[in-house]
Order: sequence, then C-alpha cells, then structure tokens
Amino acid sequence: MQYTSRIAVALMTAACFALPAAAQERGTKEEAKAMADAAFEHIKKVGPQKAYADFTTDKAAWTKKDLYVMVYDSKAMVLAHGGNEKLVGKDMSAVKDGNGKPVVTGLIDLAAKGGGWYDYDWPDPISKKMMAKSTYARKQPNGEGFVGVGIYR
Repeated sequence: MQYTSRIAVALMTAACFALPAAAQERGTKEEAKAMADAAFEHIKKVGPQKAYADFTTDKAAWTKKDLYVMVYDSKAMVLAHGGNEKLVGKDMSAVKDGNGKPVVTGLIDLAAKGGGWYDYDWPDPISKKMMAKSTYARKQPNGEGFVGVGIYR
C-alpha cells in the first residue's frame, strides 16, 4: 500500500510540473518579435527568394513552439508562410477576422506606418476555437509588404 501511495504522489508531482510546461508551448510576444526581427535580417543577408523558401520549408530553423514567419507583398500576396506552405502565391487581400476586421491588409498598413502589433481574432489550429491573436509586423527590407510572426493571446 505504501508503494502505491508513493507512485500516486510521484504522478501528481509530475502532473504539477507538466501543466506549466504545456502552457509554455505558446510563443510569447518577445519571442515573436525576436523571430520577426531575425527573419528581417535573414532576408537582408541571403536575399528574398532564398529567405522566403527558408521560412516556408525549414521548420527546424524558422519555427519555435507555435510561432512561424509569414511574409506578404504590398498587395497581400503570400510570399512565405511557415504555417501553411499551400498559401504561398495566394491573394489574401479579402481575408477578415470573425468581426469583419481586415487581417492581411491591416498588417500591411501597419507595417507601412512603421510596424508594431496588430490585434485580431483567428481560429486556433489546435482547438479550432476563435481566439484573440496579435501579429508583430514590420516592413520588409525592400520596403514592400511585411514580415511578421503572430501569437495567440
């Protein structure tokens, strides 16, 4: 009986430490901004075409937790997307959140004004529920569109 109690205590202790670890699977604002800034520098270093391919296909280097890089041109065409490579080449100018707020064109406008955080609602890919999301966007090195990384809040 004493052995069973020790196992139960060990399992409960492990569960207490596992819960905070699971909560850390979401990226933070600081991590998202750092990733967007690193992506900006990567575009400057290796050139747009190579960088876009890296962001879209090199998951080990350009994803962390639930964070990934996305790049759009000034007309809302997807140039790179670490979350869904099937979006590359698609026009996303008409995309709005559940409240009718323009998402991609809003991010383009924000980047053109100096960049920063843009808030909107977006379906969580895990739970499929609508959640608050913020994306840090900054103008690409060539001055068009944006490079960004988003977090669920």
